[in-house]
Amino acid sequence: MVRISPQNIRFGVEKGMVINMFDRLEDLLIRFEEILGELHEPTVANNQERFRKLMKEQSDLTPIVEAYKEYKKCRQDVEDSLAMLDEESDEEMRDMIKETLNESRNRVQELEQELKVLLLPKDPNDDKNVIVEIRAGAGGDEAALFAAEIYRMYVHYAEGRHWRVETMNVDEIGIGGMKEVQFMINGQGAYSVMKYESGVHRVQRVPETESGGRIHTSTISVAVMPEVDEDIDIKIEDKDIRIDVMRASGNGGQCVNTTDSAVRLTHYPTGIVVYSQTEKSQIQNKAKAFALLKAKLYDIEQQQRHDAEAELRRSQIGTGDRSEKIRTYNFPQGRVTDHRIGLTIYKLDKVMNGDIQEILDACIAADQAAKLVKMNEN
Repeated sequence: MVRISPQNIRFGVEKGMVINMFDRLEDLLIRFEEILGELHEPTVANNQERFRKLMKEQSDLTPIVEAYKEYKKCRQDVEDSLAMLDEESDEEMRDMIKETLNESRNRVQELEQELKVLLLPKDPNDDKNVIVEIRAGAGGDEAALFAAEIYRMYVHYAEGRHWRVETMNVDEIGIGGMKEVQFMINGQGAYSVMKYESGVHRVQRVPETESGGRIHTSTISVAVMPEVDEDIDIKIEDKDIRIDVMRASGNGGQCVNTTDSAVRLTHYPTGIVVYSQTEKSQIQNKAKAFALLKAKLYDIEQQQRHDAEAELRRSQIGTGDRSEKIRTYNFPQGRVTDHRIGLTIYKLDKVMNGDIQEILDACIAADQAAKLVKMNEN
């Protein structure tokens, strides 16, 4: 029997055979039961790598299996209700059966759609932590101030989900803004939602320094990169890298300007320069700098792959060109508009305080809908 992992499922024709969605689901259900059996074997418990892989596969399959089991139960409820209608003559009882029948039919339709979404090919990076890079763009100090506000917005959002935020590097300006900031968000599934934040964010408001009351437009860029796991081979040759250590600079901190704890890496082949100074230890800063460099190199590889699959990229939300203007924050109107999906909401104050789940949910739904349309076309 051919096993199909949830990451590799496709609708339509595969190797000359039309594979029915429910044939796949039955196959996955069998595989799920096999995993449960293997996890109870003593030999598996003694093999930690095998045990972790099985647990990960079980975790991936659980939502699919649970939805499919409920689907089968609802289908059976429909058949049972129809059979009862054929035998029942009492009108009051028939009305009750019809109500149950309609509820079961509606739930069957809902579950069919849920299962289609669950069977969509999964982004292998979705479960990973993320490294986020925010850079001030057009607008000078106002752009730097907005960059700092967006940074705080993400920190509040992450804290609301009980994710941990680690700042890797920040280049601040004297009035509280940030020219750039890199930070890591540690949390299950962080990349699956944060990836929709990549792109250009635009702010429209009257800057505090504007005496004439004119509305200015400034921009920042956000890049969201998955953390590179040990199982991903990103080779960095010694000859391709230069490591400089120096005294940290910035506001406060016992080690600022007192020890050579800051680390700068220069990657010759790409010209990428990364800098880390947030830790007291040079070793810790070096580790953070290499993590950021690996994420950037992996991101370049991912972008090249997306460019090679331009048609697919256009069908998805939030995984495209980093220069794309994705969102506008209009302060005079209290409005936030996501241009990719045509969503406008009027709760800017809440959004800036980290309440961005409604926007992210809409992006995820639009992305899934686009993928389903694309898949049905194939």
